[in-house]
Amino acid sequence: MKTKNNPLQLLGGLTPEAFLAEYWQKKPLLIKNAIPNFTGLLTPDELAGLACEDEVQSRIVKYKKGKWLADFGPFDEDDFANLTEKPTPENNWTLLVQSVNHHLPAGAALLQQFDFIPHARLDDLMVSYAPNGGGVGPHFDSYDVFLLQGQGKRIWRISEQTDLSLVEGAPLRILKNFDTAQEWLVEAGDLLYLPPHLAHWGIAVTADGIDCMTYSIGFRAPKNQELATEFLGFMQDQLNQDKLVLDGIYDDADLKLQDHAAEIGKEMIVKVSENLSKIKWSDQVIADFLGTYLSEPKVDVMFEPNKKMSMRNFSEKLAKVGISLDLKSQMLFSADNFYLNGEASKWTGEPASILTKLADNRHLEASNIQDAPLLQQLYDWYIAGYLSFDYL
Repeated sequence: MKTKNNPLQLLGGLTPEAFLAEYWQKKPLLIKNAIPNFTGLLTPDELAGLACEDEVQSRIVKYKKGKWLADFGPFDEDDFANLTEKPTPENNWTLLVQSVNHHLPAGAALLQQFDFIPHARLDDLMVSYAPNGGGVGPHFDSYDVFLLQGQGKRIWRISEQTDLSLVEGAPLRILKNFDTAQEWLVEAGDLLYLPPHLAHWGIAVTADGIDCMTYSIGFRAPKNQELATEFLGFMQDQLNQDKLVLDGIYDDADLKLQDHAAEIGKEMIVKVSENLSKIKWSDQVIADFLGTYLSEPKVDVMFEPNKKMSMRNFSEKLAKVGISLDLKSQMLFSADNFYLNGEASKWTGEPASILTKLADNRHLEASNIQDAPLLQQLYDWYIAGYLSFDYL
């Protein structure tokens, strides 16, 4: 289903096409009251609770006596008890929790509001908490981000500076000489879009006794070098699986006498170069690479297999309530090829239409699926923990 191009309050009345044409990867945009009545998805205590769990990536960034420090989770109650002293400009801190959408259904639902950006570009939802004055300092990111304000307020300063010198010894890439060009005070429900490499600095403001929480919707931007490295590994797998075949063996019936036995001759280099140039790839090979690579779970993501359920019970429940992707699952497709958590499969006809809905919406409505291979595939994905009945 093509994303509807209607004006969105989320984008300040812009259509998605207008936003992409005028702002995406070009310039910042502040939208006041982008999500009316939004004050957040969880409390500070609930966020701290997530940061105490083993499978959750979290950090506490501290600015103490002029120095930047960082501690990495999981944390415990004592870690937070030691942070309760009143913050000052010379002593403040921020808690950051990554991939909240993997643990909170409401977080995954929030990300769906940004589906005018392809899922293949989506990274995660990070949530930060900070008392008055807290932040992670002036910095820049190499990816696009939407910064949605939850409870409290935050001052955002941005700069297009070219001086990218960093504070020495800091655990984060903190800019040494930040030059503010614009400054905004954002409140609950306000949304700030920042393109890559735009320097910015967020400072928490406690308003009416309520500390600051910010929801960062980040989009991945792999480096070209990373893509090349991963693609060459993918191509190696294709060769090993005989999906790409180079026939014959090296031959040199025209071998000439060399002056030096240890020299790799020019003729040999040319022959091998010609042989390797026979390795070709199509757009479909690129699509298969991107599908498996971009849907591959991060190394810290683990799936919990579901308790055994009979195929009959599974199909009956599917017909009654539908099913959803697990919060940690990523599903993409290209034409009739579908990629779920790094695994590829090909479908056509009605099964492809059904899987397209699952990929786009992360959910299937109640479905009495008659196609036996598709039903078996959904069942296998459910048993593996890739699908769930828990988030309906």
